[in-house]
Amino acid sequence: MTVDYLVMAAYLLGIIGVGWWGKRRAASKSDFLVAGRRLGPFMYTGTMAAVVLGGASTIGGVRLGYTYGISGAAMVFAIGLGLLALSVFFSARITRLRVYTVAEMLSLRYGDAASVISGVVMWIYTLMLAVTSTIAYASVFDVLFDVPRWVAVVIGGTVVVGYSALGGMWSITLTDMVQFVVKSIGVLVLLLPIAVVKAGGFGAMADRLPHGYFSPTSIGGQTIVTFVLIYTFGMLIGQDIWQRVFTARSDRVASWGGTVAGVYCLVYALAGAFIGMATKSLYPNLAAADQAFATIVKHALPTGVRGLVLAAALSAMMSTASGALIASATVANNDIWARLRRRVPVGAQEHDEVGSSRLAIAVLGIVAMVIACVLGDVIEALTVAYNLLVGGLLVPILGGLVWRRGNLQGALTAMIAGGTTVIVLMVTDGLLANEPIYYGLLASLVTYVATSLLTRPTEAAVLQAWRRRLAGEQEPAAAAPELSAA
Repeated sequence: MTVDYLVMAAYLLGIIGVGWWGKRRAASKSDFLVAGRRLGPFMYTGTMAAVVLGGASTIGGVRLGYTYGISGAAMVFAIGLGLLALSVFFSARITRLRVYTVAEMLSLRYGDAASVISGVVMWIYTLMLAVTSTIAYASVFDVLFDVPRWVAVVIGGTVVVGYSALGGMWSITLTDMVQFVVKSIGVLVLLLPIAVVKAGGFGAMADRLPHGYFSPTSIGGQTIVTFVLIYTFGMLIGQDIWQRVFTARSDRVASWGGTVAGVYCLVYALAGAFIGMATKSLYPNLAAADQAFATIVKHALPTGVRGLVLAAALSAMMSTASGALIASATVANNDIWARLRRRVPVGAQEHDEVGSSRLAIAVLGIVAMVIACVLGDVIEALTVAYNLLVGGLLVPILGGLVWRRGNLQGALTAMIAGGTTVIVLMVTDGLLANEPIYYGLLASLVTYVATSLLTRPTEAAVLQAWRRRLAGEQEPAAAAPELSAA
């Protein structure tokens, strides 16, 4: 494995170098948080595909393929469908808002009070998303290098936090492009065909695999519906995804680049399932399904190629981890910490936005590493994150985009009802149960519609300012004091 170690070490050092180079371009808040809103179609497509396909999509996707067969592609397929829906129906409008966080969008649409709860929910979601990717790359180190979990977490986490804090979104975008290329070559070009050939081809796999492994619904219809509710809808409203949308230089780039990235996700979903099925055919009695990816890499690939594929896996995980980390830091700074800063006396020293963001990334990166050392199941952690996000925020966000009558009271009650329902049912029925997201969404939708209809509509001035922003016009701060507080 010496050659493989050297390949992976060179890759990690290269990523740090690219991150350091990106530091020169992060001179302002806009540069640091959204890459100056200047990404063209190629870079936008690469960074979007990189952020949505992380550890859960790679390790978790192969695990589901190992456990259920081709229907194990459903989770990542749902992610791809969500990205397609976001790009086709919403990304142009989101881009024209020119905000930094989802909570800012809610503040623009409903008033400043809407950002309080949404900011906290979104912060928890993005932090847990960073945790899932940290767990994922730690699981690879566990199998391949026989190091303690905390050592694997610290090594990978230090690299991610380092390049993310150096140059913010510019460093992350540049490293994402490297990671996108490495991931495409490692997983799609190398691992997929080699694993299938090693297993004897699809005919031999069909003979050896359990019945139903080639059925698209063997994972269960209810589970597929749950994946759509959680991941497809989650793609529509996640801060980590929206923050990438904000980097596009135009709404056209956001629409077309996101569509290409969504199609890429669909292909990646099938690749993960086939790799998992090949692993099941070759190694049917693994102690844990989460070991499927690392096992097929370790035993099926030749020296050198194995190192590249492992680097590809780390690419996927680190892309999502860094995207979630900067998203969590942005929410913490803009939607939580900014509220506390408002209490600083007039005349205090001007706040350093870039420095504060770097500090937030470093602190939250350490927090994510600590949590990753405690939790062990990547799918459980991801499900908790998306249940809270979708159950609490989907209805207020999409309602604000498509329903004029929705108001602040409806949004607040929907967040509280949906989030509370999800949390209670996850405690009583289990973290992986289907019921939390079903009843959470229902509670959120009913309270949003009923409360909005029973209370006064949103003020005309707020709606007028909102329509101007959707049209790409910047509302002067003096003319709309409600919006400047976002």
